[in-house]
Amino acid sequence: MKSTIVAFALVAGALTGVAHAAVTSNPMSVQTEQAVAKHAYEGKTRAEVKRELVQAQRDGQIAALRSLYQGS
Repeated sequence: MKSTIVAFALVAGALTGVAHAAVTSNPMSVQTEQAVAKHAYEGKTRAEVKRELVQAQRDGQIAALRSLYQGS
């Protein structure tokens, strides 16, 4: 039950972030929009993922997730 609620919260948070990111106050050119879209689909480099992992470990996010999914 906890994992279902956590999964729902993560999905809802991700969708909120996407919806917020889609709202822009200044119009972009078509070329800029295409460049942003292309970059979004390319994914992350190995170095970017490693940096995010190290940052998550430093912030305590990894430990929090471990304790959350252990069911303690």
